[in-house]
Amino acid sequence: MIQISPDNIADRFIRYVKIDTQSDPTSTAHPTTEKQKDLSKLLLKELFGMGITDASTDEYGYVYATIPSNSDKKNIPAICFCAHVDTAPDCSGTNVKPILHQYYDGADIVLPDDTTQVLRMSDSPYLKNHINSGVITAGGNTLLGADDKSGVAAIMEAALFFIQNPAVKHGDIKILFTPDEEVGQGTAKVDMQKLGAQFGYTLDGGEAGSLEDETFSADGAVITISGVITHPGYAKDKMVNALKVAGAVLDALPKNEWSPETTEKKEGFVHPTSVNGIAEKASIQFIVRDFTLAGLQQHHQRLKKIAEETVAKFPGAVMEYAVQEQYRNMKEVLDTCPEVAAYAEEAIQRAGLTMKKESIRGGTDGSRFSYIGMPCPNIFTGMQNIHSKLEWIGTKDMAKAAETIVHVAMIWEERS
Repeated sequence: MIQISPDNIADRFIRYVKIDTQSDPTSTAHPTTEKQKDLSKLLLKELFGMGITDASTDEYGYVYATIPSNSDKKNIPAICFCAHVDTAPDCSGTNVKPILHQYYDGADIVLPDDTTQVLRMSDSPYLKNHINSGVITAGGNTLLGADDKSGVAAIMEAALFFIQNPAVKHGDIKILFTPDEEVGQGTAKVDMQKLGAQFGYTLDGGEAGSLEDETFSADGAVITISGVITHPGYAKDKMVNALKVAGAVLDALPKNEWSPETTEKKEGFVHPTSVNGIAEKASIQFIVRDFTLAGLQQHHQRLKKIAEETVAKFPGAVMEYAVQEQYRNMKEVLDTCPEVAAYAEEAIQRAGLTMKKESIRGGTDGSRFSYIGMPCPNIFTGMQNIHSKLEWIGTKDMAKAAETIVHVAMIWEERS
């Protein structure tokens, strides 16, 4: 029987979340913040401490490690387990104070550093699954960092299990920890040849038992508006203020559909994320999301048409529409190798959980990995209310995630 201690993984997780690893979307460096390397260095030290000799980190903050095969079989694919070390820029990640509520009793949890932050079962019904077991929150002034240090902890705990239990047979296990996933740069500097894995699994999901094999396809779009600038004292019938044109474009967007706040499930959206500029020239940045490439293209066409029709109402203004590909739905790749997700489904069931296949209204490093040679679905860790001060995680969920990793590796060995 494979069993990971919730108490042990809680200790590990708490150690990791105390390290500030917030990434920075405005930075062009790799990694975007040097402090992410603080956790990378600790992970490397701990991997060596387990007895894993093939482990390294690099100038970009990636951590690579290998647990060699202990099977007599020679044709077992190398399998990677991956998580990201950075936390989201949406909420402070500085001076995280994790609190272990050892035996959660179902009552409201008032976070001590900001008593207006209250975790209630009425708002987070999944808490019912964790009565009489451990729940971890932050103190109230920061996010917790379960996204994705719970995944990091699960992989590290599973690695320790493999080292301490050599009778459990497996092929080559590759471990990868990435920086900058939260700002879309998680695979920007990864060395796939060094990694050397044929298939992979990210540990970056929610409720216990969930398996995600489908993501949004994602693009960025930038609308750049050039106005007509003159001295404001003599601007009558001459000036066209680019900022006002940009505001008109935003106002022309649908109010009750087509946005993150009005869509769910398999519905795509267009979401303005920032406006920058001066009277002469302004730009609006958007993220564009859909589960199909055809849907993605339709969103672009619609957005561009709205912008063109709006800008045309301001004679003299000129606009440009630029698209940047971000990531694609990993299901298109995973459907060509169905065993990758199927083995994860079986592993979740072997861990004693009910498997729930879900679609991600977002993306993971696995989206990009799937398109650069490593098909890579996403496995749960238990994280809840991510990117917020009310972020929390159950210790037994993290333990089950680690157990699922072990079962995945065992199944690949058995079926090869």
